[in-house]
Amino acid sequence: MCKFEFWPSPTALCNKCPIKTNRMEEIRKELAVMLYDIKAVKFGEFTTKIGIKTPIYFDLRVIIAYPTIIGVLAQALWKLRRHSTNKVNQICGVPYTALPLATLISVQNDIRMLIKRKEAKSYGTMKLVEGVYLPRDNCVIIEDVITSGSSILETVNVLRKEQLTVTEALVIIDREQGGRYNLENHDIEVKSIFTVTAFMKYLFEAGKITKQIMHDVNNYMRSNQVQIPPLSLPMNRLKLSYYKRAELAQNPLASRLLKLMEKKQSNLCLAADFTEAKAILHIADLAGPHIVVLKLHIDIVEDFDKEFMRDLKQLAKQHEFLLMEDRKFSDIGKTVALQYNKGIYKISEWADLVTVHAVSGKTVLDALKKSLPPDVTEHRGVFLVAEMSCKDALTKDNYPKNAVSLAEDATDLVIGVVCQSNLFSSPGLLQLTPGVKLTRGVDELGQQYNDPQSVMSAGADLVVVGRGITETSDELGAVIEYKKQLWAAYENRM
Repeated sequence: MCKFEFWPSPTALCNKCPIKTNRMEEIRKELAVMLYDIKAVKFGEFTTKIGIKTPIYFDLRVIIAYPTIIGVLAQALWKLRRHSTNKVNQICGVPYTALPLATLISVQNDIRMLIKRKEAKSYGTMKLVEGVYLPRDNCVIIEDVITSGSSILETVNVLRKEQLTVTEALVIIDREQGGRYNLENHDIEVKSIFTVTAFMKYLFEAGKITKQIMHDVNNYMRSNQVQIPPLSLPMNRLKLSYYKRAELAQNPLASRLLKLMEKKQSNLCLAADFTEAKAILHIADLAGPHIVVLKLHIDIVEDFDKEFMRDLKQLAKQHEFLLMEDRKFSDIGKTVALQYNKGIYKISEWADLVTVHAVSGKTVLDALKKSLPPDVTEHRGVFLVAEMSCKDALTKDNYPKNAVSLAEDATDLVIGVVCQSNLFSSPGLLQLTPGVKLTRGVDELGQQYNDPQSVMSAGADLVVVGRGITETSDELGAVIEYKKQLWAAYENRM
């Protein structure tokens, strides 16, 4: 392979490289001729991938047989970013021709590379995307030729479902048939080494083609624009209002909660972790007009009885908030069904929402759904725990992603995910984030706290606040202040 820095001097790139200039326009001219000479461009009558007839065909797969040329192409592609300021965390080549180009760019610039598979593996991890990445990593797409842009959009769709940020594509040849326009409509900026018009001009000036061929190809491109139907890319839930998301939610309880949040202009979930019923009823009545969910750990209430739950349900109805039992079910299905419906608490009778660990898989969700007593007519919902806010929690690596996949497959019951970061794009699911105070910190038992602005920026929709309110001398004042700051952070996010 040709080893050189990108145009280190106005003269030679290296001893073996045939290009002897560092000017981009001159490099384009020489590359066009080189691609013609290795028969990477052909003239005649051909059919493209999307089924249209064309008098010119680019077969860039042959470049793998010419190490010097592929090396120069890789560096020329990366040079297209010379005015970009966004940091790049990942490179992804569209299968298959762009894969060696992406590999060279990755190696030459010490940037991680991703591979988007043609289809998911039927064994092992069953991944569609291979590589090491984090949510919101910025990924640049590498492609050889664009006509409609559909191949890039297919890759972008998969990457965005993995929570990667994709806004830029580097392309060798833009056929000028609508691909750039289609991609820009999906927030993908296209930068290309060549347009077909410029490519034909370079070949004509080099004496490789006649003027008639140049005019015929250019006329064909202008009169054969390609439109593709809009691809269903994941919506950015962080830019949608709660009301709009309520219309998109598949779960009726999720829709109800989102509408309630909009109506009360509140995304506050109050954690009432008291051991006495009287204290819970007091804070529920005080905070009720300003919250949308009251979260309990019912098994710590020492004087629980039916009268307490009757009074609490009445306050929930009066002040319009939902009741959540933070039980974090995690046993086998049969046991969970008993915990949900039986015992002294009979959670299914009063809890609109419960939390469930994803560790037991789909069987727990099935158990909750099937075991609901017939006299319970209200909708019930689940928040699935993907991440926890305590220090050194084991909910990491692939666990959060698998939990999100489980949530997305069970939206008839699951209304959201408990997590600390933006792990999903589905606008109908809610992100519930615990561990929030007005200032960041860690308590003596490892509970980590983030401030309202940071958790909303990290994807939170519904925010859990407990001791930041319940351990203050002015509980109502604290409720109003948290409500105000969290709502302002939501509006700023949109």
